[in-house]
Amino acid sequence: MTAWISRFKSVAHGRLPPFSILSPDDNPSQYTTMSETTLSPWSPLEFEARLRGKERYYHINHPYQILMAEGKLTREQIQGWVANRFYYQVMIPVKDANILANCPDQATRKRWIQRIHDHDGLGEESGGIEAWTRLGMAVGLARDDLTSLRRVLPGVRFAVDAYVHFARHATWQEAACSSLTEMFAPKIHQQRLAGWPDLYPWIDPEGLGYFRKRVTQARRDVEHGLTITLDHFKTREQQERALNILQFKLDVLWTLLDAVYLAYIDQKPPYFNIAPD
Repeated sequence: MTAWISRFKSVAHGRLPPFSILSPDDNPSQYTTMSETTLSPWSPLEFEARLRGKERYYHINHPYQILMAEGKLTREQIQGWVANRFYYQVMIPVKDANILANCPDQATRKRWIQRIHDHDGLGEESGGIEAWTRLGMAVGLARDDLTSLRRVLPGVRFAVDAYVHFARHATWQEAACSSLTEMFAPKIHQQRLAGWPDLYPWIDPEGLGYFRKRVTQARRDVEHGLTITLDHFKTREQQERALNILQFKLDVLWTLLDAVYLAYIDQKPPYFNIAPD
């Protein structure tokens, strides 16, 4: 846990994740470093390919998501994931508001603000947070089970808060780069839309609206975020940093699921071994 704290702080304060704090189970090859010799920058095509190559670390490959995709999760395990992921959903517009606050470019702000509308809603139109709430109700949770946040695990809260902290203190271009995990999102949304009706017939299909919307929204957002990243990170050193920023965001998503797996698969929620008062 100390290693994770150090890693998140290092990225959030503008430093690359130092290998000295990685645990023996970490794979340093997922991060990139500069050699002593200055290297030529990658072409835009190669740079984009390397960003997209991070897909193997996307949480679609996490054991919890694999069990979900195979129809092997219980009702309680689905509910646990939905309730904890809700905290991520409600903090997305907070993250985006921090990016807007740090961005002096009006044209960028006019486009980026759509992400807040997508999640908070605008006028009479409800957004992604409400759509996720309906998903929660479709899997058998009460609205208050979600909005009270009482089911959010400490590890989930820590991971999500680290992401928001990064967006608040990084440059707006770096924070925009961290959003590029959305490059990999349409596949996981389509997987749920195709599989859940048969795998989990007890879930009301009307509750899957969030996934339907995000397939299109994510592709639109990726186009903008990728343009910002390719335009801003020009030198090899900057490009290496962009890859580490994207890896940090992948770490956030993976760590979120680690906490959920420990609580709902291994049946070891926080303080499970402590006798109640």
